[in-house]
Amino acid sequence: MIKENPKDLVPIFFNNTFNSYDRIVNYTTFGKDSFWKHKILEQLSTEKTVLDLACGTGILTKQIAEKLPYAEITGVDITKNYLEKAKEKLISFQKISFVNQDAEKLNLGKKFDCITASYLPKYCISDILIKNCIDHLNEGGKIILHDFTYPKNKFIQKLWNFYFKVLFLAGFFIPNWKQVFVDLPKLIRTTNWVIEYEDTMKKCGLKTYTQDLTYGSSTIIVGTKII
Repeated sequence: MIKENPKDLVPIFFNNTFNSYDRIVNYTTFGKDSFWKHKILEQLSTEKTVLDLACGTGILTKQIAEKLPYAEITGVDITKNYLEKAKEKLISFQKISFVNQDAEKLNLGKKFDCITASYLPKYCISDILIKNCIDHLNEGGKIILHDFTYPKNKFIQKLWNFYFKVLFLAGFFIPNWKQVFVDLPKLIRTTNWVIEYEDTMKKCGLKTYTQDLTYGSSTIIVGTKII
């Protein structure tokens, strides 16, 4: 059911999964989601303003707030149900605000020291997303992108493929996630997001750093806006 535009999958994947998202992402990644987000946090130090794109239910947003307690943090998401869940979970964090916007049409009228995005790149066009990020980024600021990748090692590929067959069967018992488990592996196999975003960042004058994680099943790209 893969659409011509990966972004068309967003309402299919996320309209009815907000209540179970935190549990599912933790269980299906064997807790690696937390490890990957920790790798994102390692790139943060003294930032005073952070924009978290595709913040979802606020998992990463909360971790950023805990690491940078004095920073002003803005969470943006296209899906209202997920955004409401994030607001509900993080109501005690006074320095976090939330905005319902499309990352490819971002227009916040302010700039940030850092922009993060976990699981967003594969859905977006790199030229559009990076341009929007740069328009919202302070000099010397960072763009940190993270998403799934298809492993290059043949043996790991076989394990990866087998695991998604297991998830496909599990989808019969978790109806809201059934289509995700069908279409997500197809999308991950076909996307070239790492190459595309790295090339786009370099063309835009950003200094890039790329790190493959967990046997190549996940990748982080950091682009720094050179002063």
